[in-house]
Amino acid sequence: MRPIELTPRLLALAQQVPEGARFADVGTDHARLPVWLLERGIVQHAIASDLREGPLEQARETARRHALTERLSFRLGDGLAPIRGEEVDVCAIAGMGGETIAAILAACPWATSANHTFLLQPMTSVEELRSWLWRSGFRITQEILVGEGRTIYVVITAIPGSMVPLSPAEEWAGRQYRGMESPLRATYLDRLAGRVAHMLEGLRHSTRPEDLEKLPQLEEVLAGLNQMKEEWDRWQR
Repeated sequence: MRPIELTPRLLALAQQVPEGARFADVGTDHARLPVWLLERGIVQHAIASDLREGPLEQARETARRHALTERLSFRLGDGLAPIRGEEVDVCAIAGMGGETIAAILAACPWATSANHTFLLQPMTSVEELRSWLWRSGFRITQEILVGEGRTIYVVITAIPGSMVPLSPAEEWAGRQYRGMESPLRATYLDRLAGRVAHMLEGLRHSTRPEDLEKLPQLEEVLAGLNQMKEEWDRWQR
């Protein structure tokens, strides 16, 4: 059996796992991520958990094909519930919406204890996740943008701790700094600004009071994104 290969999205996650980490993959599906780490000797054992029995059985089948069944522990349950804090150093939570990831972390009593690193890859609602993290006892230490097809995915590394509050635009785009290496950053900012501008256009044609209340907030976000774009362009010269 040839070693498993990962898509760019999953590879970006795998490359953030330090050697020797006690690793758990939440929402593991086919367990491709932990199997990749095990085959390359980056981790010695791993936990693969999923909410449903079907995906977990697919994970077991992947482990059987790659002769790794004894080095993977399979857990059925919601989010981090089937995992004990003392079992892991690094947890990946990917392939779901940002609000779901926030709910998983919020429901875990040990998530904000020391010595835990969370690798988060939200498919949607990235801005809601960033907003929740900095308000809920987590510090974002790194963000990586990775392209797969036409989609740009974000890998957020978060640890327990406090951080400087994010501005509304930073909640949408993440914090940037001079010297930051991110080849997809300009495209990411352009896409976000276009998305917010489109949302604003719709709200301005709405007569619903709740929509009109959102206008000032989104206008602040768009102004901040445009300022971030100008700053990023200036840094690249």
